[in-house]
Amino acid sequence: MKKIGIYTLANDAVYDQLVALLNSIERNISPEIPVCIIPYNQQLELITEEIKSRPNVSLFENWESIQRWDNFVNQVWDAHPRTQESRLTRPGWYKGFVHRKFAAFDGDFERFIFYDADSLVMKPINDVLIKLDTYDLVFDDWEHAKPEAATDINLKLAQSATNIAETQLRSRIHCNSFFGSHRGLFGIDELNNLMHRLIEKREVEWINKKFWWSSSALFNYMTLDSKYSIFNYTLSSNDEDKTGNCANADLFVNIDNILYNQERLKPIHRIHYMSYPASDFARLCHGEDVDIRYREEFLYYRFLKQPERKPQRLKLPTVTAKTNQLIKRVMKKIKRTIA
Repeated sequence: MKKIGIYTLANDAVYDQLVALLNSIERNISPEIPVCIIPYNQQLELITEEIKSRPNVSLFENWESIQRWDNFVNQVWDAHPRTQESRLTRPGWYKGFVHRKFAAFDGDFERFIFYDADSLVMKPINDVLIKLDTYDLVFDDWEHAKPEAATDINLKLAQSATNIAETQLRSRIHCNSFFGSHRGLFGIDELNNLMHRLIEKREVEWINKKFWWSSSALFNYMTLDSKYSIFNYTLSSNDEDKTGNCANADLFVNIDNILYNQERLKPIHRIHYMSYPASDFARLCHGEDVDIRYREEFLYYRFLKQPERKPQRLKLPTVTAKTNQLIKRVMKKIKRTIA
């Protein structure tokens, strides 16, 4: 059993992003901190080879835990009112494995921090670990500030069922791209209890119909109960804690390849490249001029250990390359729909 560590979720499709994340962890946290990669699926050849040179990095091998989370999530979503809808209207993440990140609760680290693989670490985790001395869960996102129609949880329905004020429920809304927590917070008994409430008591209907099959939505439901203490940096009484984190939405200042919030140069926990497909990063790493915000920062960390391989000049994609990319995206969407 290890006292602290970091988890992420990955497969070979996000190889370039994973390497960049691991390098940012080494540079901005510690080269010794243990990191465990939870497999998104079995496509792990590149990752298995990569971690041979990283003694602090390992693969999560508790497949019993992964299967338990797969079964839990699939049974819950099969009970959702929208489960019988046409395949043509199902979301892109239908029956995906993003939820496997929750296997972190069954891992070896007593206290841990999870980062999505499409992130770069920008500061040490000391303060998060201190917060975990007091709280069950630590977050750093602005999901709670979204309009009601865009929240994962149907707040009016949850409020009606629980008699908890909407403002209090909203304060517990969060993302699942970055979180700190404790081993064993969601054990087998708790999963069985959650499944009973979700399926038998129909509380699965609290999950907004726009976000069915969303791991974030399910995580929000799982943590609505006030028995879990939550700290979200963006709701802190200390303004220095409040920063952005999204590459496609927030403005940052680069100082020695560390990103700071523009307002008062506050250091951010991580930059999250949400909404950019993994294929864009693969193309970028091969020298293609891809429209990704903060791409120079990404390239710095991706090639931190191999600076000679970093593209020196980015080239515009040819018409043929653009056409091939469009065809690949269309075919991928078709396959996902048919699956």
